[in-house]
Amino acid sequence: MGSLDTTPAAYSAFGDEAGSFQPLNPEDVRSYLHKAVDFISDYYKSVESLPVLPDVKPGYLQCELQAAPPASSAPFDVAMKELRAAIVPGMTHWASPNFFAFFPSTNSAAAIAGDLIASAMNTVGFTWQANPAATEMEVLALDWLAQLLRLPASFMNRTAAGRGTGGGVILGTTSEAMLVTLVAARDAALRRSGSEGVSGLPRLAVYAADQTHSTFFKACRLAGFDPANIRSIPTGPETDYALDPSKLLEIMQADVDAGLVPTYICATVGTTSSNAVDPVGAIADVAAVFNAWVHVDAAYAGSACICPEFRHHLAGVERVDSISMSPHKWLMTCLDCTCLWVRDTHRLTDSLETNPEYLKNDASESGIVTDLKDMQVGVGRRFRGLKLWMVMRTYGAAKLQEHIRSDVAMAKMFEDNVRSDDRFEVVVPRNFALVCFRIKPSRGMTEEDADEANRELMERLNRTGKAYLAHTVVGGKFVLRLAVGSSLQEERHVRSAWELIKKTTAEIKGEVDTE
Repeated sequence: MGSLDTTPAAYSAFGDEAGSFQPLNPEDVRSYLHKAVDFISDYYKSVESLPVLPDVKPGYLQCELQAAPPASSAPFDVAMKELRAAIVPGMTHWASPNFFAFFPSTNSAAAIAGDLIASAMNTVGFTWQANPAATEMEVLALDWLAQLLRLPASFMNRTAAGRGTGGGVILGTTSEAMLVTLVAARDAALRRSGSEGVSGLPRLAVYAADQTHSTFFKACRLAGFDPANIRSIPTGPETDYALDPSKLLEIMQADVDAGLVPTYICATVGTTSSNAVDPVGAIADVAAVFNAWVHVDAAYAGSACICPEFRHHLAGVERVDSISMSPHKWLMTCLDCTCLWVRDTHRLTDSLETNPEYLKNDASESGIVTDLKDMQVGVGRRFRGLKLWMVMRTYGAAKLQEHIRSDVAMAKMFEDNVRSDDRFEVVVPRNFALVCFRIKPSRGMTEEDADEANRELMERLNRTGKAYLAHTVVGGKFVLRLAVGSSLQEERHVRSAWELIKKTTAEIKGEVDTE
């Protein structure tokens, strides 16, 4: 890297001995950010050659960096040198085109630029008055994305007729979207059932398929639901592991007969384990019988629904109460960015509104603005809308659709390769860009033997550093997941992963056959 600059100019943020500390010295801002941008650009050029999984042990960084905070200042180059020497070697490289383990954490130059500018402005837009542009940018970005998804006008902040009854908010994660809608549904059910305060809480019941993300069950506990009334409904291959509406109806009716109050159903479009798609419209029909809230978790696969050929997975969305999706997964917008839309914002704000004296202002009192603090758990909030708007403004719908379609095509290519090799099987249908596959039992292998072979395959693949895959269990079988979608991924990376899988499988089977 060369020698460090230890001249007085290198310490400009700290002034001279008689001067004051200047952490936003304009020349330092320019210098530090130039160096950071150079690092980022070089990182993206080289990340393909780095091992996807690091070869480090827990606690390694304690040995690499000093244990106590420094008492005196140091040039910024010192921190950059330690970043390269100690931190990068311990990173799991989600940006690597050889990363296939989890749903992608996509990124883009426009998103990075938007996030950088938002971080520099460092606004805290808890009310409209605290930052009108940040609030209105978030509203605009959410309405743009709602239009790309062809959500009904009832979910829009602004409609052709003016301000709508619905609207949205950008949160950090799907967990938050679930939590705030669970709280709103809980309060609505308590009012509906004539409960005195929260005395009726033990009677409220919530529902989801057993494929629903584990964060749902955590959010239910945080919202105060009795774990005994949290229904995890079994799924199977007969519905491709999607929630069966007839089974849901049967369970909800049984709860009513037992004196419980059906309160909330979480339907998922693109489950984490298998990419199953719960039938949104049919679930909404069941919910209507009991006046239960329906939330659609489309965290990953919602992004695909900007393409007309995938929009049918949201059929019936006009009858649900809320829907969330995360552009930080598959729509080129860096963490964190989860978009939540509700048909009636008042149902959310009635449960989450705070109105301390020090935040009162004319705009809020007028009722013509929505203070986004009242649609989330906390009060403070980041300027997340800027990066999402920059992505849509810079790339446009056509490029974003091209990105989705390219990933799906690569996943289909991989799926076709798996199906053409009689050593493997595709365990569940591929709906988007996730392929669930495994070595299938053969030549006297039991299911347990097959599970062990697949576990060994995954571990060997990941040890190479040339690919990173994760697993799940579907229908009692140990299954490998290959998720296409990293922003730098090209067809050659998927082909290389398949070649590595075939080679490693041959080695494993050869060892088994010679035992």
